[in-house]
Amino acid sequence: MMTLRTRLLLAFLLIVAVCAIGATGFHIIEGWPWFDGLYMTVITMTTVGYGEIRTLSHEGRIFNIFLILSSVTAGGLLVATATQALLEFELGSFVGRRRLERDIARMKDHYIICGAGRVGRTVAREFRAHKIPCLIIEVDQQRAEWAAKEDIPVLIGSGATEESLRQARIEHAKGLVAAVTSDADNLYIVLTASGMRPGMPIIARASEEEAIPKLRRAGATQVLSPYQFIGHRIVQLVLRPHVLDFIDSAFGSQRMDIQIEELLIPDHSALAGKTLEGAQIRKRTGVMIVALRKIDGTMTFSPAPDEVLCAGDHLIAIGSAGDLQKLEALAGM
Repeated sequence: MMTLRTRLLLAFLLIVAVCAIGATGFHIIEGWPWFDGLYMTVITMTTVGYGEIRTLSHEGRIFNIFLILSSVTAGGLLVATATQALLEFELGSFVGRRRLERDIARMKDHYIICGAGRVGRTVAREFRAHKIPCLIIEVDQQRAEWAAKEDIPVLIGSGATEESLRQARIEHAKGLVAAVTSDADNLYIVLTASGMRPGMPIIARASEEEAIPKLRRAGATQVLSPYQFIGHRIVQLVLRPHVLDFIDSAFGSQRMDIQIEELLIPDHSALAGKTLEGAQIRKRTGVMIVALRKIDGTMTFSPAPDEVLCAGDHLIAIGSAGDLQKLEALAGM
């Protein structure tokens, strides 16, 4: 079955063919110049009613009848196909918008990302890789189109406005990431979001060091500076190169896959009630438990082997993505 694009192309080629046949026919039958033949064909096809530019012979009039019928057929086909294309485009856009609105209306326990720049896109990709629902609010149309192509729900607007945050269902969101380039814009986003959802986790990006305390006072739970973080990591690599050797010896050569995760021990978990030594997490999954956050909020670093795991505790673990998935399965998440 031909696609709509193919039908549009064929209709256009048919119009060109009718023009060529008409000009050729008037040139051969009536002996007219090529331009006069083409001009007569065009005014016949468009039905402008200028009349015959020259007197037609009997044979010329018979040919012109054929040309009129062919023109009506080709023109009607082109108009019908173009109309169908326009309707399908408009209908597709409408259906796409309606589907997006329905998807957003059902979202809950999701994360709102304000800004689809380099930081925002990276955050969105990581959320998607971990199958965490997220939604992007972006002012720039081109950046919003990136999110749409990546099949990530996106709203055109500013995260600093209550209207946009309501559309993003902030009342049902699990957290918010303010990742636009401007520190001032991030400050407004944090102020608006914290005012609408007090206590909701808010992570903000800061380009300048001076903006970090301001964002925290505005309500940001955590503030990260990409430049400060990169500088810190470079110094760590220079001053503590043996840390990389430790990761190699502990986890093998695939150290680029190393992640730190926080995993909740659910009520039905097989780990609940066992000690770290009894759970044999390291042996069964290859993951190292570096800290344990108890249900009362206390944090124990490098927990002892006889530490008892309870439902509601959080394990802070380091390991490869595959090993961490094994731990999730072991914990019954």
